[in-house]
Formats: sequence, structure tokens, C-alpha cells
Amino acid sequence: MGYVFISGIPASGKSHLAQKMCEITGALHFKVDDWREEFRVNKNADWVDFFWNKNESEYWSKTSCEEHWQNIIEQSEALWPDIVKKIRKVVKYGKLAIFEGVNILPHLARQDLNFEGIILLGESVETIFKRNKKDPRWGKTEALQLKEAEMFYNCEGQKYKAEAEKYGYQVFTNHALAEAKLLKLLSN
Repeated sequence: MGYVFISGIPASGKSHLAQKMCEITGALHFKVDDWREEFRVNKNADWVDFFWNKNESEYWSKTSCEEHWQNIIEQSEALWPDIVKKIRKVVKYGKLAIFEGVNILPHLARQDLNFEGIILLGESVETIFKRNKKDPRWGKTEALQLKEAEMFYNCEGQKYKAEAEKYGYQVFTNHALAEAKLLKLLSN
């Protein structure tokens, strides 16, 4: 049976794409975000809530792109052992599955997953901003939601792309192309 992961920046359409692929293929969809409550109990509360425990306005005004990316890496690496356990538990049952979340960083996936995936970056700051306004992640105001969108697209997007290229994963901004790649990976 096939397994794939979808990673990339917040609000890039990972969940939407995963759900669409599940409708087409009958695969199960597992969102890392849905496991966060369990991870909080497993003594990872500080990392699960890392960004939400910060004053967002202060965070964005004092945190460089490099520092922000390092925070994402540290959060992902702290949560990774629990993520891998959950993934392995699903894989054990041999059913077609898609795993999706921002914390599936390319270096971690290459290290511990024996299946492929893609990185989704979103189409533009404007698209990410629209999605942030519709479904706010962190920012309570439009100004903070725009700042998030800019940081997601301009900072995180470049970091995900560089890491994906280093570890041999394809990067997509176009959902139709990403969908075609995922169908191919799931059929292998």
C-alpha cells in the first residue's frame, strides 16, 4: 500500500489537497495538527504551544527569518519522535494513507520515513493572507494575519524549498501539478 506526506508552509492548501486526494484514492488522511493534544500530554506542551504562548506582535517585530526558521526546526524536532510513532502505527495496518503537516520537515522525513512526499508552498502572499483571514492561525488582527502571510510565504517558503531540494523532495505552488505527483506516488 502507498503512503505519502504533504508538508510546507501554513495556509498553502495542504489539508485541502490531502482531502481531495483521499476522495480520489480512498486513502486515509492524518493531520499532524490533530495529534497535538496528545503530544501536549506527552510532555511536549511547551513545543506544541510554542507560537501561541508568544505575543505575536512582539514576536514578529523582534524575530528574524533565520530565528523564526530555527524555532520551526526546534519545534519540529521536539515533536518528531511522537509524530514518527503515530505514522508507524498507521503504516503497520497497511492502508493507503496521506500524512500532512508543517512539522514534517524534509530532513526529518528523509531520516525516518521510508516513503516519499511533497512540499507545498502556496501561490502568493495574497492567497496565504486570504486563507489566514478566513481561518486565522495565530493573528487576531488583519495586520498580524498579513505579517504571518508574508513570513510564511517569503521566509518559510524559501527555507522549505531549500531543505526540500537538499533532501530530494519536489516543491509545488500549483495544486494540479502537486495532485498529479501525489497520485503517482500513491500508486507506487
